Amino acid sequence: MKRNRLLAVLVGGVFCVAVMSLYRMLDTMQGAELQHMETPDGQVENDLSRLQQQIDKLERLLSNNNRLVATLRDKLFHRQASWVKGGAVNVSVDSAPSRADSLPGCRLAEEMKDGAEGVQLLDVYDLLTFENLNGGVWKQGFEISYHGDEWAEQPLEVFVVPHSHNDPGWLKTFEGYYQDQTKHILNNMLIKLTEDSRRKMIWAEISYFSKWWNDIDEQKREMVKRLVGAGQLELVTGGWVMADEANSHYFALLDQLIEGHQWIQRHLGVKPSSGWAVDPFGHSPSMAYLLKGAGLSNMVIQRVHYAVKKHFAQKQTLEFLWRQSWDSSPRSDIACHMMPFYSYDVPHTCGPNPAVCCQFDFHRLPGGRLFCPWKISPQRITEKNVEERALLLLDQYRQKSRLFRSPVLFVPLGDDFRFVESSEWDAQFGNYQKLFDYFDQHPELHVKARFGTLSDYFEALHRRLNAAGTTLPTLRGDFFTYADRDDHYWSGYFTSRPFYKRLDRTLEATLRATEILFSLTLAEMRRFRGDGRLVSDFPAREHFKSLTAGRRSLALFQHHDAVTGTARDPVVVDYGTRLFHAILNLHKVLQSSAHWLLLLDKSQYHHDQSKPFMQMDDVMSAQDALPRKTPLTLSDEPRSLIIFNPTEQLRSSVISVVVDSPDARVVDAETGRPMAAQISAVWAEPSRASSEHFQLDFVAELPPLSLVVYHVTKAPVGSAHRARYTFHRRGNPPAIQSEHFQVSRPEADAPLSLSNKHIQIWGSLETGLLRKLRLQSGLVRQVQVQFLWYGTRTSQEKSGAYLFLPGEEGAQLYSSSEPPLVRVSRGPVFSDITSCFRHFTHTVRLLHLDGHAGRSLEISNMVDIRSEVNRELVMRLVSDVANGNRFYSDLNSFQMQQRRTLGKLPLQANFYPMTSSSFLQDSTSRLSLLSAQSQAVAALRPGELEVVLDRRLQQDDNRGLGQGVTDNKLTASLYHLLLEDRRGGAQEVGGASVEHLSLLAHLTLLSLSHPPISMVAPSDSQVPKLRPFLPLRSSLPCDVHLLNLRTLEDSQEAESPSQEVALLLHRKGFDCNSAPEPSLQCTWSAHEEVNLDDLFSPLRFRSVRRSGLTLLREDDEPESARQQQPPRVTSLRPMEISAFRVEID
Repeated sequence: MKRNRLLAVLVGGVFCVAVMSLYRMLDTMQGAELQHMETPDGQVENDLSRLQQQIDKLERLLSNNNRLVATLRDKLFHRQASWVKGGAVNVSVDSAPSRADSLPGCRLAEEMKDGAEGVQLLDVYDLLTFENLNGGVWKQGFEISYHGDEWAEQPLEVFVVPHSHNDPGWLKTFEGYYQDQTKHILNNMLIKLTEDSRRKMIWAEISYFSKWWNDIDEQKREMVKRLVGAGQLELVTGGWVMADEANSHYFALLDQLIEGHQWIQRHLGVKPSSGWAVDPFGHSPSMAYLLKGAGLSNMVIQRVHYAVKKHFAQKQTLEFLWRQSWDSSPRSDIACHMMPFYSYDVPHTCGPNPAVCCQFDFHRLPGGRLFCPWKISPQRITEKNVEERALLLLDQYRQKSRLFRSPVLFVPLGDDFRFVESSEWDAQFGNYQKLFDYFDQHPELHVKARFGTLSDYFEALHRRLNAAGTTLPTLRGDFFTYADRDDHYWSGYFTSRPFYKRLDRTLEATLRATEILFSLTLAEMRRFRGDGRLVSDFPAREHFKSLTAGRRSLALFQHHDAVTGTARDPVVVDYGTRLFHAILNLHKVLQSSAHWLLLLDKSQYHHDQSKPFMQMDDVMSAQDALPRKTPLTLSDEPRSLIIFNPTEQLRSSVISVVVDSPDARVVDAETGRPMAAQISAVWAEPSRASSEHFQLDFVAELPPLSLVVYHVTKAPVGSAHRARYTFHRRGNPPAIQSEHFQVSRPEADAPLSLSNKHIQIWGSLETGLLRKLRLQSGLVRQVQVQFLWYGTRTSQEKSGAYLFLPGEEGAQLYSSSEPPLVRVSRGPVFSDITSCFRHFTHTVRLLHLDGHAGRSLEISNMVDIRSEVNRELVMRLVSDVANGNRFYSDLNSFQMQQRRTLGKLPLQANFYPMTSSSFLQDSTSRLSLLSAQSQAVAALRPGELEVVLDRRLQQDDNRGLGQGVTDNKLTASLYHLLLEDRRGGAQEVGGASVEHLSLLAHLTLLSLSHPPISMVAPSDSQVPKLRPFLPLRSSLPCDVHLLNLRTLEDSQEAESPSQEVALLLHRKGFDCNSAPEPSLQCTWSAHEEVNLDDLFSPLRFRSVRRSGLTLLREDDEPESARQQQPPRVTSLRPMEISAFRVEID
């Protein structure tokens, strides 16, 4: 009864709100009409402007009304949901704590932080002394002893797991390795595993496996399926590559997993269950999360700091349940095995003594190309020596076993590109089988050894643990920064080849935008035709092939020698060429999809590959060139400019185009409304403006996922707002060439300052570099930008592609013989300060926008260090934020990780990977640096934050590459700097507090990572009528990110799009302590449950089915749970990614 009364009250409340809102709207409209009637004829312009304001106001009222109703409906729905579930309910908005009154959704993220049982890696770092003591035969470890009777009750169970690590590009290109080595390995695998059913093998890289599959005939394919079915061949991880875990963005990490898993499902009908990451240079919990979400239950890692390995070995915690820092439940746990020794090669995997283990790498038998560096060669196993050899090997197995909690032992057998020749298969498998047979014939040794796969090992491990009632310890944290020996920290590769790290993210953004637009186009076409079929002239299959190629190019580049910048020069060019071609081909899909969607009369659609209807505004001319804008020729005839907003949020964006006239105007093509715009100079040189080209910037209001059309025309002379310029240079005023723009000298002693509604900034009069920031709230922070050089050591060991080994002098402040030219521009759309130094041009820009885009400072650098020798350029922020020794950097743009700068570690150890964000905070403020590319980050002193921009190193660092890094390019880097008020006091209460970005930072990063995409229609007057495409009624909640809308391959027709789409949503966790005033113009929910139909209205789903993160059929919810009728309500937990198999109606 009470429930019904509450329901009635809530419904009544909704009705009242709706009626009152409608009354207010009518009142507003009536006022507008009266005003209109009283306006004299001569004031048409004012009248239109006033009417526009009234309409804007009305839209805001409607929006507020919708938000109110949505909140009430949310509450109502949530109450109903809790009743249905028998009263289990989340904390509602009403009971949110006072500090988070305006941010109800952050309660969920806060709740998930609780529960700190288990090992926290940050605490381990505090504990360790990092003394590099000599451990004897196991140099980085300790002496291991045993009595011999430990296995009497529980025999030692050994799984020897043959593997071959195949880099998809490193010293040779992907194609080069495939032809020279990989195809022979796989051909021999087929023969040699078939010869003896006791033989086993694991394989990881699906990029190679799929290429080989395309080369073999049907008979061999059937043999492969038999080996997989019999458990002799196991595909591990199942990703396209063995991905880097430091620089890769989580979109790309997941996308390469989807690509691999979908291929395996289609061709082999199986699903990977174990992860295998033996060569990435450090490990991230984001990868563990994705593997668990993709249905894997176990994983193996290898490259972990040697001191951490030693500590874990001493504590017998080398096997653990890896849990996400933000998760208080075991939901995200995945069983992880950390290999204890130096490497994944045979000398470092059978036991602690490499000199002994090397004798059991039978590829190194005397007479071959390989030998043992410890000077004792392997021997063929014969009846005469089998006992001595078997006991020698068993001793290593037993010693290694003492580092673990169970009597099940995992022993990898392999190395890079192993098992190429038939003779190696025979040597390894033949000799080991004799040793295994000997063990079998001697039960008194209490050992059972055999070839196995990862699944075999983990199955036996869990069986033994369960039988003994043993549980694995829980661990939280990440394994960066990796050191393999001495003070050799692998923090150099966080930045190496920054040009390609930036290109990687450009392709990622282009791919995501194209996936979404292509999926929406197909759905719209089926709706338009009414029979579920596509328009015949639209090349859907060809476009789907381009999408697949784009996915695979991005996936290949996530390899741990690609995005890392650690491959040889010709290999880097090969990767770059693949990225470049992928971008060009995806642009064709984007143009073609946008063309069809925008046409008012769809019958006018005609696909002509040689003459596309639209051209991209940004054009890359080569794989190593920065994109350039195509100049538009203007006339009285409007040029159509099409803007695609690839984000799920309504946004105000500054759109930039280059035109041939200093007089231009932009109007919304649909309404004719003029857009706020400014004309700026295109600087051919720092003090010489082009007289032919001009930059037109205008403010575009872009609904979520929309295509909007603007018209650009030539305007009457002098009618466009032009930027005004001031130039500074100490001691030597520059001569300025600029005929179309007002240039003035700076007033004596006037401070260099810019401001908008939200921020005021001050720069140095001498260098133009930032000095101070003030927010509208009154918060002031000293924030100085500095540039510095790091050199390298004078000893033998120097920095290279992998390692950062700075000279003892540390960072040296950048100095230049010439004072920099400082150019200040001021305009109605943006104002900026540009400092032109010899090695870089640095710009700070403020946007004059109302929305969140106006609250951050855009920082861009154009870096060129090609003249330097063994130097690395750093940008450092020096602030008065009192953060102590703690700061936060992101892991794969998926989560934030607390870092502690430790004096006991060398400088290079305190650098960490930063994929997209980092921040410093104290009790009253937070300073966040958001980035459009990955690089190394450090906070070496309180208040400081520095990022490495580029590195040029003349020598190899002895990790196998055999060259330095000298192929530097002119490289762009882009950031947003965000200062925010914090409330609620200091967050640091011991332990590793879990922090998230603020909502404002999430939205800023979304805009930075996914900029609007501009396309230009032809200039002739025969352009057909276009109308905007607006697929969503409103923005998604601002804590829900549309990660992808990925068309899946047709299960019947290969290389063709199906009607099914993978809908991937990521609900962000956000910080409770920073809520900007005025509040953000977006909604969020206090509840886990969301209604997908409401979220994506007016798009309709024919069916929705939750699945695993890689959309494998067997991970789909059962048919009974499939939601075919609205409302489709699903749970989205903060921080979690959810995947759905949907059909869009």
